[in-house]
Amino acid sequence: MNTDFQSVFEKYSWQEIKESILAKTSADVQSALRSDGRRNLEDFKALISPAAMPFLEEMAQLSHKLTQKRFGKTIQMYVPLYLSNECQNICTYCGFSFDNKIKRKTLNDEEILQEVRFIKSMGYDHVLLVTGEANQTVGVPYLKRVMQLIRPYFSLISMEVQPLDETDYEELIEEGLNTVLVYQETYHQEDYRLHHPKGKKANFEYRLLTPDRLGKAGIHKMGLGVLIGLEDWRTDCFLTALHLDYLEKTYWQTKYSISFPRLRPFSGGLDPKVEMSDRELVQLICAFRIFNEEVELSLSTRENPVFRDHVIKLGITSISAGSKTNPGGYVVEPESLEQFEISDERSPKEIAEMIERQGYQPVWKDWESCFV
Repeated sequence: MNTDFQSVFEKYSWQEIKESILAKTSADVQSALRSDGRRNLEDFKALISPAAMPFLEEMAQLSHKLTQKRFGKTIQMYVPLYLSNECQNICTYCGFSFDNKIKRKTLNDEEILQEVRFIKSMGYDHVLLVTGEANQTVGVPYLKRVMQLIRPYFSLISMEVQPLDETDYEELIEEGLNTVLVYQETYHQEDYRLHHPKGKKANFEYRLLTPDRLGKAGIHKMGLGVLIGLEDWRTDCFLTALHLDYLEKTYWQTKYSISFPRLRPFSGGLDPKVEMSDRELVQLICAFRIFNEEVELSLSTRENPVFRDHVIKLGITSISAGSKTNPGGYVVEPESLEQFEISDERSPKEIAEMIERQGYQPVWKDWESCFV
């Protein structure tokens, strides 16, 4: 019988999950920390609960140990290439939202190559392609052409664009697509619709099942996450862990990563519904590492330099540097509108030196494509 994540998701109640997390005790946290085998979802609830906060130092030490065991002393560097800010969705938290009256920009072939040359000059050998969600402007034909254009320059290509059909992913994988990031934003269905009132993105179920389509298409790696601040972060992140657990068991040949984007300022503005402290984000990063020793954990330039420097050793395996979140932001059109404001504006060279000072090795690409 064919199943998908929606059949799993529908068995859970948001309110019951939230209450279960808040009910976890110190004994539950200690049990999760002392476990000899793989931690389960109840352990994860304990590790993200308020009861775990007094154990943060112990969680950090264990997370550090588990990360080094699996990933060694390496931190992968990555950078986004924003291709377009065209978008047909209305999203309350995004600078590219359709109702935000801004100048729209989509890079042409020559502009893309100008951006690529600059990214290469920074040292990168893999790239994350990013667009708004505008199928007519930056649909599969455009993405396919871009990949054909830039494939000679990079070992691996990742993508964060609108969710696509399974056959679309199969076509792009043939062109060299290695990794797709697709964030649910929030698993709270009512609030999801509140924040996405117009456009294809308003379809909660279609977005929810995107990782299933990616898994069936045979993607090498996919990234999950929620936009922290839209809803209760503990409940949202438990459902992210549930999604990850399902995907690993169903599409076991695919690799996975988790990102931790906190809601950042943008043109138009949306205040977070829920504030997450730095200590709580450390708790969440450590909880994911203790729950899953194999998953890659990523942190972007949304976070400030001091925080990013301190979490390098606590479970993070990839970090962005030198990022521009606007199309043409590196060379072509630096003043075009950003999707969100970055917080860490240090150059890739400065980030690499910081990583080395901490005894780690910056890695400028993922595996050679011949290995995958």
